[in-house]
Order: sequence, then structure tokens, then C-alpha cells
Amino acid sequence: METLSTIGYGQMSPATLYGNIVMTVEAMFGLGLIAVAAGLMFARFSRPTARVMFSKVAVVTEHNGVPTLSLRLANERRNQILEAQVSLALVRDEHTTEGEWIRRFYDLQLARQRSSIFAMTFSVMHPIDTTSPLSNETPSSLTAQGAEIVVTVTGLDETLLQPVHARTSYLAHEILWGHRFTDVFTQTEDGRLAIDYRRFHDTEPTQPPVNQAT
Repeated sequence: METLSTIGYGQMSPATLYGNIVMTVEAMFGLGLIAVAAGLMFARFSRPTARVMFSKVAVVTEHNGVPTLSLRLANERRNQILEAQVSLALVRDEHTTEGEWIRRFYDLQLARQRSSIFAMTFSVMHPIDTTSPLSNETPSSLTAQGAEIVVTVTGLDETLLQPVHARTSYLAHEILWGHRFTDVFTQTEDGRLAIDYRRFHDTEPTQPPVNQAT
């Protein structure tokens, strides 16, 4: 035990059977503690993080003639996220027929909710048609209902093949009606397509505004 635990053979050493038993228990406990600490540290640092950047606001503007709720995602990782899937849910306060006050969740259908390879950006769009829970809603009505848009992203880390996930939400005042995102695509001097992430969160008003009634 003194050899394996590198305690050494100095002048100070257990002189009795009881002392050797205590030393053995302490040495084994120390080895086990180091092994557990190393395992926890490895598990913590080897766990992949999604590192998905969400736009600071969501916007509502017309897309192909239909009012559409839109937001942006960006992959801040050096590698790609495989089989990325996005889901949106509307959360708001409602009264039941019996007069009870409850918090309801509504899934929002997306124009495209899956991307085989999430490398750079991903535009998430929900058409606000007659079947949408956001139909006939306005900024003031969403504020009165305490509405919140919850966004979740899941996928597989390309390198470790482990699941990653990220989540954010937008309150009613973080949804800009009658705005659209600024175009982030540019061309380099050699003619290649590039993305200017400095404008990732920028928006601009549309004419005329969409559902801006309060």
C-alpha cells in the first residue's frame, strides 16, 4: 500500500497494525476520491454545448403575402449540428369556462422545422394563418395575456455524436410587429457568399406595418 499510494518509506510510518489499517483506509479513500473527481471533471468538460445564438428579438412581417413570425438562429460552433430540429410554442394566460386562470401551451407550426446540417444560420418562420394560435392577435393583446414564445433547438454534435440542445423565449415586447430582419448575406472580394454576423440582430421596419393595431 505504501508503494502503490506513493506514501514513501520515511522515518514517519505506522508502527502498529491499527495504524497500518487506518493508513490503508485513508489511502484507498484518497485514490477513490481522485478517481471520482477526475471522472466528474471529464464528464463535465467532455459534454458538448449547443452554442446556438438566437436573435435578440422576433419579428412579424409578411412573407409571400402571409403575416409570418420569424426569428434567427446561428451556429457559433466550429463544427456542425446534425439533424437539427426547432420547435416553437406559444404560452399565454387564459380563463376556462369555469372561470379558472390557467397557463396554456400551443404548438406553432413552422414552414421548416428540420435542417439536416446546421452549419451557419437558420431562419425559423411560423405563418400566421387562420389556423394559427396567433391569428387576430395584436401586440397589446399578447401583452395582456402574458404571452411568451418558447423556442427549443435539438441536434447531434458532429464530432462526439452526442445530443445537444438550446432554449430561449421571447416576451410580448420582444416581438417587433411590422419589422423584418436585415439581410446578412454579403459577397467577398473574390465573389464568394459570406455572412455578416454584425447585422445578425438588426431589423428594419416594413411598409406598411403588419397588425400594428394596439
